[in-house]
Amino acid sequence: MAKISLWVGNGCLASSVTTLMDAFSIAELWHRSLAPGAQNPLFETQIVTTDGKPVTACGNLRIEADRAATDVKETDCVIFSPILPNITPIPENLPILTNHLNSLREKGTTIATVCTGTFLLAQMGLLDGKRATTNWQYARLFKKRYPLVDLEPSYMLTEDDNIICTGAATAVYNLAIHLIKKFGSQNLASVCSKALLVDPSRVSQAPYAMSAPLRHHGDEQVRQAQDIIEKQFSGLETIDSLARDVGISPRHFKRRFKKATGELPLKYLQRVRIDAAKEKLETTRESIDKITWAVGYKDVSSFCRLFKQHTQISPRAYRDKFYAQVPL
Repeated sequence: MAKISLWVGNGCLASSVTTLMDAFSIAELWHRSLAPGAQNPLFETQIVTTDGKPVTACGNLRIEADRAATDVKETDCVIFSPILPNITPIPENLPILTNHLNSLREKGTTIATVCTGTFLLAQMGLLDGKRATTNWQYARLFKKRYPLVDLEPSYMLTEDDNIICTGAATAVYNLAIHLIKKFGSQNLASVCSKALLVDPSRVSQAPYAMSAPLRHHGDEQVRQAQDIIEKQFSGLETIDSLARDVGISPRHFKRRFKKATGELPLKYLQRVRIDAAKEKLETTRESIDKITWAVGYKDVSSFCRLFKQHTQISPRAYRDKFYAQVPL
């Protein structure tokens, strides 16, 4: 039997906890169905807080704890609920929890987290030098705060040194299936993925990611360059000509642009063009050739390769996934 401890804190998003508990309950039912003679349950869950006291989750939801996390001497897995970075403060008693988790890890306990719970693990230093993922919307902030972590924001789930991280909100289902497989079996995980409508081939967040360009950086000339790129992306000829248009020498333009926005101007231009292509794929039935030319590229094969680099899927597959179908 796998003992699962689900940690919650003030301001956390409690839906991940209830989703996981429901998933483990469903797995239990299927386990009994597939193995009628089974006597022992597969999962035992408990809700823990750092000090054992109730907490108030996001939405003013009060959650009672079964016990304090520090009272848990043996558990197979500790799962951290997500927080809202820049809104939910880091718990003041995190060092106490960190010391306890390190002692559990020495006994082989798996540590897991959902979505932005990765920020808590990183704050505790558990992810330094390790691969991790998080909600793609917070990837830039995460990299800035925790440069020692090998963040892979396109991944739906990562596991490194018995620490599991997942991507944005619904990746909690991927975590559920992963743990059902880890503590149950491949067959049970396969059955549960069908019961919960979890697509096991959904391994990347990249197709879902939307751009959020950094504009409040204080460099007015770079901001002007961003405006030109976003308005004239389809006809923009060279980065050097863009630099001259905003009054910066081509020699210094790339350096200033990257310092202000976090990426080189060519990458910025590519992303703007890919975003425009994504919108057309989502809302029109225009051919891939026509879309390629409309966003500023002349070679369809090169465009398709670039599109796949950004989204992990082809333009045609993207359209199949996101085209806005009109309900019958």
